[in-house]
Amino acid sequence: MKDKDIRLMLCIKNEGCDDLEVRKVYEILPDADAEKDNYLRVIDESGEDYLYPAENFYAIEIAAKVRDSLLHAA
Repeated sequence: MKDKDIRLMLCIKNEGCDDLEVRKVYEILPDADAEKDNYLRVIDESGEDYLYPAENFYAIEIAAKVRDSLLHAA
């Protein structure tokens, strides 16, 4: 998967999803089926991807250089 396929979104609430951190930026993987049901495929703290309600996230724009740095941080 290419970096351009990954979106970065800000967690704005975590009601019912205690494993999400509010005000943290998460990687969102493409998943058209999940999005039809208002869910997003999110890479969480474990490094695994899980489905979470889309209403918990807000799309943000990040400068390309910062985005690249975030995606390649270990």
